[in-house]
Amino acid sequence: MSNVSLHQLLVLFTWFPLAVLLSFLLLIGRFYQKFSGERTYFWFYFLCIILFGALFVRIASMNFPQSDFLADGLSLIAGSLLLFLSLLLYFRMMNHKDNNPL
Repeated sequence: MSNVSLHQLLVLFTWFPLAVLLSFLLLIGRFYQKFSGERTYFWFYFLCIILFGALFVRIASMNFPQSDFLADGLSLIAGSLLLFLSLLLYFRMMNHKDNNPL
């Protein structure tokens, strides 16, 4: 197995644990929206999964040290969206006002 094919294999299989983690965040956001009534925009986690998948496919198709404008743009968009969604979910969950405090 050459270095390039090993690189492609590792890059593509990195996406699967990331997709599982993002799916878990999606389920947390869905659960919280269902029971609190606050919008969490959990459907956008699917967009993050797709963008990261496209990014990893693009990186696997390139050579090692090569930089690419499309890969950099996908990384910026997917990472920024994930950061925004994660912080939104965190702040919505931490700032929730309970009607019946103990």
